[in-house]
Amino acid sequence: MGDEAELRHEDDRGRPGESVAFPFDRMSVQRFRETFPRARWSDERKAWFVPGTTARRRIDRWLAREASRADAFADERGRDAFEFEPILSPYLDVVEDGFRVRTPYSRTIVDELRQVAFARWDVDLRVWHIPFASYDDLVRRWKLIEEAAKRNEPEERRKRAEARKGTDDDKRSRQRASERRRHRIPVPASDLPPLNRPVATRSYGLIVVSEVTGELVEAATVADLYPDLSDEHVWALWRSASLEELIHTWPAKKEPGEYENGRGWWQPTIEELREARRRARSRERRVALGASI
Repeated sequence: MGDEAELRHEDDRGRPGESVAFPFDRMSVQRFRETFPRARWSDERKAWFVPGTTARRRIDRWLAREASRADAFADERGRDAFEFEPILSPYLDVVEDGFRVRTPYSRTIVDELRQVAFARWDVDLRVWHIPFASYDDLVRRWKLIEEAAKRNEPEERRKRAEARKGTDDDKRSRQRASERRRHRIPVPASDLPPLNRPVATRSYGLIVVSEVTGELVEAATVADLYPDLSDEHVWALWRSASLEELIHTWPAKKEPGEYENGRGWWQPTIEELREARRRARSRERRVALGASI
């Protein structure tokens, strides 16, 4: 599970940092504010944002200290609960101070584990660490976690791909993949997207339109890929947005309306930008890692 998926790495203005949420109590918040005086609360995220490129490791150290402060009896109860009704799973290991959860990547798993008290991502071991005291939280969410892990095992993904071969869904998927490799998109001739700026699209997510060719789209020939087109559309060429471009893009003040959805492109929302930045950061890390090998 990649570490880029576990915590947010920037605030709404693109500043580097990390978000963290933890069970509320007055003393915990006081200790947190003393340790992170520059942290700011976000009502939208229901989490604290800690600025700085080293925020993740500092937060992990603080969470570990807080977990050690937890009621010793809660830790004992967690151990006892596990011994009485253990989670028996290849995705969970018991260690000296709690549990380690290692699974294939799944957005569902990340979302579920984020809700477990004092769960934290260990970037070096690439596992989630959960203290014994949080065992009840983990048990409540384990069914969803394990089901998602099994669905995302390479062999299960391969079986689903094999089962789809030759079906209409498979043909459409291959058509979409082939079309995507052409890096073209139909846009209304009367309402063109801006060039060289990230825009959100119905077909390809956040992209940068680099050129409008002026070639008319023959709507009937691409109806399976782009439904509801008219002959008043032209082809544009696009590329993926860089992380720097995404960071410097201001979000729209409101969600796209019927008109924006109809034309197929709009100014991206803050949630769309956050997800695109996460993906771009992951992509750039993979490229950098490959270059260093």
